[in-house]
Amino acid sequence: MKKVKRIYWASGIVSICGIIFEVLFGALGSYVLGDGVKQYTITISLFLTGMGIGAFLSEKVLSRLMNVFIWVEFAVALIGGFSALFMFGASAYLPAGTDALYLYVVILLVGVLTGLELPILIRKANEIGVAVNKSTARVLFSDYAGGLIGGILFILWLRPAFGLVKTAFLVAVANAAVALWTVITFRDEIKRPRTYGTIGVLVLLLLTTGAFLGDEAAFSFEQKLYRDPIIFSEDSQYQHIVMTKEQGDLRLYLNGNLQFSSVDEFRYHEVLVHPAMALADEPHDVLILGGGDGLAAREVLKYKSVHQLTLVDLDPAMTHLAKTDPMLTALNHDSLHDPRVSVIHEDAFQYLKTNRGLYDVILIDLPDPNSISLNKLYSREFYELVRNHLAPTGAMMVQATSPVFATKVYWTINKTVESADLYTQNLHVDVPSFGNWGFVFAARHPFQVKAWQIPVKTRFLKSSMIPSLTKFGKDEDADIVDDGERYVFQPNTLSHPNLIRLYQQAWRHY
Repeated sequence: MKKVKRIYWASGIVSICGIIFEVLFGALGSYVLGDGVKQYTITISLFLTGMGIGAFLSEKVLSRLMNVFIWVEFAVALIGGFSALFMFGASAYLPAGTDALYLYVVILLVGVLTGLELPILIRKANEIGVAVNKSTARVLFSDYAGGLIGGILFILWLRPAFGLVKTAFLVAVANAAVALWTVITFRDEIKRPRTYGTIGVLVLLLLTTGAFLGDEAAFSFEQKLYRDPIIFSEDSQYQHIVMTKEQGDLRLYLNGNLQFSSVDEFRYHEVLVHPAMALADEPHDVLILGGGDGLAAREVLKYKSVHQLTLVDLDPAMTHLAKTDPMLTALNHDSLHDPRVSVIHEDAFQYLKTNRGLYDVILIDLPDPNSISLNKLYSREFYELVRNHLAPTGAMMVQATSPVFATKVYWTINKTVESADLYTQNLHVDVPSFGNWGFVFAARHPFQVKAWQIPVKTRFLKSSMIPSLTKFGKDEDADIVDDGERYVFQPNTLSHPNLIRLYQQAWRHY
């Protein structure tokens, strides 16, 4: 019965490893390829398909069940262990699209191998003498319980503590250890157990070396993806944060997307902040949704009338970096340590649903709507919540991507804000590191953009030039003609997230 118990333990452990690899592959796809919902959907579909193929192939295993199981564990350990490291290498050195093909092949292979594991263990338990119904039920119980444990471990411990590359190696070590444990347990049934044991030890040594050196190798691969030298890289619970610096140009990237360049970020942040502050006229309470780098907060805090600034950013790792990194604090003027600032780590949508405060100015400085999770923050439902928190005489500003590179996206965001019973005006500015960038200016009352006085020091924006920011060229305005007909913009909603499709189409070639 000792062997049977070890079979149950083995099924639980390999199930934990399997679910961790599955969610790790989804995270890899999200970080490297973008669109998290799409990548997780593909990952789950391919992994389950692979498991089905593996279960079918298990019928072909007619003898030496434990020998086959050991080889399966070695294969899972090697393929899964090096998966994340090689993914970064493929992104850095191979042609575009190859990294996606590589990842999908790995997902399918590991899925096939995972599908082989449980049928083999169930049959072995039967072979030892356990009734079919008991062996199947107990192995499946170990599998399902292991799946829950694996998912929790990945989210709460492995990914935030070790990152993707080291996590892959550590989980692979567990697979290799199960293989060695199986060799020891069934050594009387296995031909050449010493050979299997030697192979297992070598695999463990290789994976352990990868766990210690993999991050350094992945860092060198990742460096190829960025123009400037990487000075900071971290996988937080929510995103991949990278900072680069070259000749005084500090740049921040989230999941590979540029957030700012220190050379010209003031152009972006001054337009984001000062027109709304001017329309609100001596605002006291300001809300920033996003903006965890503290740069928008820097501009807001220039106003002595501001008594309270609430900054809501989902990722504590980002705001911690903005508070502690000397180069970033020099750029944001240590804004997040100002006593007037309250930093809240919460999803912006949930914050607006549960908070009851009114704000004189609301600034929405969120990443572009390139996934379902971000799409909800560009939906009519979200802007209705924003409207309900905006003081009657207040003003809001939304970063709304580029009207040049993503024209339909920009004007769809404008249409969505309008659909929330808000009056809007469109602004854009040239930011050399980004290109031409757009904003949607809105209020609960009719207004006209004019040369409002900006009573604080700025580096780019002048009062006299504010009206000029509302002028759009023919190739970037809302008069888009498709197939001879004028394009009709539809609001983006939670039930009809048309913005994601438009965004993917717009940025495909940039």
